[in-house]
Amino acid sequence: MAMPRQALEMMEGAGVAVKRLMPIPGYRNFDPFVLWDDFSISPGNGFPDHPHRGFEAITYLFKGSIEHEDNLGNHSTVFSGGAQRFTAGRGIVHSEMPNEAGNTRGIQLWINLPKRLKGVDPAYQQVNDGDFPINEIKGGEVKIIVGDASPLQLMTPVRYLDVQLEQGAHFKEVFPPEYRGFVYMVNGTAKSGAQSLETGAALFLEQGEKLVIEAISICRFMICFGAPHGEPVFQHGPFVD
Repeated sequence: MAMPRQALEMMEGAGVAVKRLMPIPGYRNFDPFVLWDDFSISPGNGFPDHPHRGFEAITYLFKGSIEHEDNLGNHSTVFSGGAQRFTAGRGIVHSEMPNEAGNTRGIQLWINLPKRLKGVDPAYQQVNDGDFPINEIKGGEVKIIVGDASPLQLMTPVRYLDVQLEQGAHFKEVFPPEYRGFVYMVNGTAKSGAQSLETGAALFLEQGEKLVIEAISICRFMICFGAPHGEPVFQHGPFVD
């Protein structure tokens, strides 16, 4: 098991503060995942019209709301606890702008498309908070963003979870042997084996590694695992070719 990595604070879009896990200097991607931003948008800032190509993205909100508009004719608002997924495929142009006076916080995740699917038609999907399944566990809950009975669909096999634990509670998960992925601490403190995880840190696990998390304090973390494509990733700006 590798040592935890700390997300790097930077600015993105039009005045958006992000904690970026990847891509950053020295750590470009973790096949099939190519971008992870923990973003915080204040009123008047956001992501005006910009293009994408070659991947799928999920924007998941912890707080606030975002108005999405794209060149496919989609125009919708995603609220706290909800998510949107776009498949960029051969190309899409969209914008994501905050839709209320307060701060908006969430996660944007990019998942690479395999070479055979780079040219698929672009598409959009929105899933609201109440439509995601939630599993109650001892001392916490697990919200399933992708996987099991979640309606959010991707072209890459992925399991994506939002986990909240009380102090002293445990979470463990067995993933398919071909999956690899990471745990990202949204807030609080936890540990996995001998590794301590603080807010903004992530622990990466390779195929076959077991995941057990113990909450040192009340905490919230994201679990993101998927099947790698085993292909070179050519990412340049908003495109993954």
